[in-house]
Amino acid sequence: MVFTKVVKNKAYFKRFQVKYRRRREGKTDYYARIRMIRQDKNKYMSPKYRFVVRLTSSQCICAVVRADTNGDKTMVAAYSSELAKRYGLKGGLKNYAAAYATGLLCARRLLASVGLADAYTGVEEVTGEINESEGYDGKTYYVPEVDEEKRPFRCVLDVGLAATTKGCRIWGALKGASDGGLDIPHSPKQFPGYDKESKSYDASAHRDLIFGANIAANMARLQEENEEAYRAMFSDYIRNGINSENLEEMYEAVHAAIRANPARAEAKPAVAHDKKYQNRAKCNLKQRKNRVAQKKRAQWAKLARAAAAAAGSDGEESD
Repeated sequence: MVFTKVVKNKAYFKRFQVKYRRRREGKTDYYARIRMIRQDKNKYMSPKYRFVVRLTSSQCICAVVRADTNGDKTMVAAYSSELAKRYGLKGGLKNYAAAYATGLLCARRLLASVGLADAYTGVEEVTGEINESEGYDGKTYYVPEVDEEKRPFRCVLDVGLAATTKGCRIWGALKGASDGGLDIPHSPKQFPGYDKESKSYDASAHRDLIFGANIAANMARLQEENEEAYRAMFSDYIRNGINSENLEEMYEAVHAAIRANPARAEAKPAVAHDKKYQNRAKCNLKQRKNRVAQKKRAQWAKLARAAAAAAGSDGEESD
């Protein structure tokens, strides 16, 4: 008989440590997270900032977050739904072009909040090229120009558990934030337009995706082949007068509007409470029991009156 060693014995379960809740739920990769948030020991109170990109079924979300002992603190956040409400995006909140615009909005909003918007304007004319420059300290920065007095705001990309496949929308948000003026270390190897065999990067192919050239080509093709399918798939664009010819102009206008005013919209004023309607004052147990007794007596009296009235009507009918 083969000897089998019992591994999970009583001593094992006494020493067993349960994984973190978000690890058990499959929501957080703590092995990667701790490497993104670990602070340098020789830099007191200098947190690492993360450029967080999350893609939902309806929109793209970008945020700049720093870790704290009490939990993560979000400095700024941007949603692609804001592009439709305030910046003139008339369709498509989760495609590559929308992800780029959301990253651009997040970057400009953050730099405005920390006072670096004038020093780091980013790339106003989108070309798809990689932004790299060498600072006065010999360090490589991923912004077009480095100010000698103010260093750029550096973040690291946080993709969560998403698959970082080549050309996915996460890289669109990253490129938008980089063009907006954030210093995020990256390379073009996962960008659209990069050829792995020749190790060359075609920036024009990346620019086409940023301005929705793939959407425009699909619109033109579908309009010729199947008019009904074209109207069903691009109903939002058609309703707002957008076609394959003026789609790039719309995205250019969105980028210009973001740079003009990246601040969050002011919250609506709270509706004044009408003091005429107030909640009932809190009462103790004795008062609650007394109130229930009064309700019972009132109900009994009501039933008694109804019974007396019924008896009187029966007597009159018998007479």
